[in-house]
Amino acid sequence: MKPSVWIGIDIGTTGVRAVAYQADGQSLCAASQDYPLYTPHPGWAEQDPNEIIGAMESVISDVVTSLTQSGRKAEGVSISSVFHSFLAYDKEGEPTTTLMTWADNRSQEIVREMKRIDTDFLSIYRRTGCPLHPMYPMAKIAWLRKERPEIFNRSSYFGSIKDYAFRILTGQWVVDRSIASGSGLYNLFSLEWDRELLIYLSISEEALPNVVSTTYSQPLRGEMARRTGLQPGIPVVIGAGDGVLVNVGIGAVRPGDMSATIGTSGAVRMLTDKPCTDEKGRTWCYNLTDTVWVAGGAINNGGIALRWMRDHFSETEQRVAEKLGIDSYELMSSYAKKIAPGSEGLIMLPFFTGERAPNWNADARGVLFGLTLQHDKRHMIRATMEGVCYRMNSILLALQEVTGPAREIRVSGSFIRSELWLQILADTLNQEINVPNVNEGAAFGAAVLGFVSAGILKDISSTADFVTIEKTYKPGAPAIKCYQELYDIYNRIYWNLQQEFTDIAAFGKK
Repeated sequence: MKPSVWIGIDIGTTGVRAVAYQADGQSLCAASQDYPLYTPHPGWAEQDPNEIIGAMESVISDVVTSLTQSGRKAEGVSISSVFHSFLAYDKEGEPTTTLMTWADNRSQEIVREMKRIDTDFLSIYRRTGCPLHPMYPMAKIAWLRKERPEIFNRSSYFGSIKDYAFRILTGQWVVDRSIASGSGLYNLFSLEWDRELLIYLSISEEALPNVVSTTYSQPLRGEMARRTGLQPGIPVVIGAGDGVLVNVGIGAVRPGDMSATIGTSGAVRMLTDKPCTDEKGRTWCYNLTDTVWVAGGAINNGGIALRWMRDHFSETEQRVAEKLGIDSYELMSSYAKKIAPGSEGLIMLPFFTGERAPNWNADARGVLFGLTLQHDKRHMIRATMEGVCYRMNSILLALQEVTGPAREIRVSGSFIRSELWLQILADTLNQEINVPNVNEGAAFGAAVLGFVSAGILKDISSTADFVTIEKTYKPGAPAIKCYQELYDIYNRIYWNLQQEFTDIAAFGKK
């Protein structure tokens, strides 16, 4: 008999990807499709939920077609989705708002007001595992109530892209505990929607979806089977959030295992056996399975910072790369490699979209510090890579205070295509980093939850048995010393600009 096949669906920030997997981690085929992000006002970042659903249906259909051509079929599908999205619905279940993404900071003033009124605002973090920040749906609901009362009043339900997609596929409106734990509304200890926050927001528990396990499943609706080519009635597993599923997908599932991801954004995470919060409020804690939690921190600006550098300063490189038949980022990386560690004194603070962990400052803005006449495009590219790695280091240092030192660090995300960037991260963290043989972290992690739900795999720790290491990057002595010195300067620049960040963010919103 041929091995069982499940499709992992990863609904991300800028696109959706579907990958067909066997339980041993072998991928059989994949499809992906992008969708737009709309920024109509400063600090806003929103999407059309129906464009996302259309893209999801399309990639599933493409994968089903490929499977059929090879004589295989999917026995189930499981969903990974981006954390912290927000969508309101009317009483018929139709959206009343656009989908607000994690990058949407429109509720910043609401968060400031909450911090002024509640001197013990860290108590919200201690209950929910979510620092008080505008990215969380809790703050977005508060913004909607205050700034758009007419929409708030005709909105009967509040959810996310995950529960919207699951309802489209199965007809049932529920949300998994993982996405719920990343909403800023879910009590990690009572395992229910936080009563104090419901009162503050003037909403009832019935306005939020019922919370279910990340291995919960429902049969696929006949209509969606016709639209995707899947078999009607096959199980659809609700899955978890993309960030925590990365650990599963890359095999970082044992005590002390850390994952470090740089894609559009970036994150450092470690699995724990219970909710784990930081007394200083620097890290978050989200659910993965009924018995596993993930402590970590995420940065807003990972690959998005290098994309900004490419789009605005490397148009020539894009044309040259196209003629050579190579990726433009590969060419940029080759330029940056010619510059010594430290970019000859140029430091990038890559706060293009504010910042999350560990300082949770939505007003932070990008800074290029130390520019001289000797600096050129090559220095700027390398400084951008280094600046993102400084951000990752700041999370690692905070997280290790909470969870203890890392036993192993595995990496994932689009940045692993750059050997230079991987080496910079190893040097900045002063730790070995391992590149696994699987880079579809979230999609594979979702499929694993499907295999667990079906009883094919025992639990998520099974991935440690067959996800292997392809390459290890070790820190080098000269670079380590350089980055430790520059990280200290970078840190002082950040803290010395607190009022200036607030003032320039306010000016930009005028």
